[in-house]
Amino acid sequence: MEDIIYLFENITSFQRSIILVGGITFFWSIESIIPLFNFNYKKLKHAIPNFFFTLTTIIVNFSLAFLLLNSADWVVANNFGLLNWFDSIPFVIHVLLGILLLDLIGAYLPHYIQHKIKFLWKIHLVHHSDHNVDTTTANRHHPFESVIRFIFTLIGVIVLGTSIGIVFLYQSISLVLSQFNHANIKLPSSIDKILSYIIVSPNMHKVHHHYVMPYTDSNYGNIFSVWDRLFGTHMNLEPSKIIYGVDTFFEKEKNEKINSLLYRPFEKSRSPLKK
Repeated sequence: MEDIIYLFENITSFQRSIILVGGITFFWSIESIIPLFNFNYKKLKHAIPNFFFTLTTIIVNFSLAFLLLNSADWVVANNFGLLNWFDSIPFVIHVLLGILLLDLIGAYLPHYIQHKIKFLWKIHLVHHSDHNVDTTTANRHHPFESVIRFIFTLIGVIVLGTSIGIVFLYQSISLVLSQFNHANIKLPSSIDKILSYIIVSPNMHKVHHHYVMPYTDSNYGNIFSVWDRLFGTHMNLEPSKIIYGVDTFFEKEKNEKINSLLYRPFEKSRSPLKK
């Protein structure tokens, strides 16, 4: 485990980009072989706005990365944070707890809050308004959301006292798991169910992208499924019943246009579709 953390302590921006591109390429390929839904769409055209928001996410995260670096260095140097209070625990447990709790503070918590606060929900709508969820949807986040998620991750680093190696390992796992659970892939239901007791599986996360409540407000997790099960936000729905999108912003054409999506946080709220 020490070797892994050392690797991620010294990981370069280029190597992190390889993880991003490699994950998209891998799951993009698998989607073509075992798709969950046979979308009637042009795959590359659909990906264009999602790639745009992937780029803005990269810009935000790389622009603010120095805050993570400085904060992680400071907490380690000053032995600050919850994890550093228990310095007698094995290093492997220290790392696993760091990843587990960063997933809570940096992913589950901001995701939950964005669903509960009106303005933040309208920012998050950019992610939910994809009508053809696939692996490229994983990074379809408005720049404002990228900043929000970064702030929560930064808070997690300070509260927990995680080293930069653990932070970058967490971010890499989070990225690949998000690409995996958004991917339009069909796993055997038994395998997906087993996975869902540990990590957020594709079928589990797809429920979150169903267009109506209460399913939209469920399954907030990104890496580990334990948080949804612990906090009572876990729900099941047969994949065949899932309809992607959001009932208050269901115009597919507008939801494919970058300028409309960028303006989404400032649009007026609308009435839900009649079922």
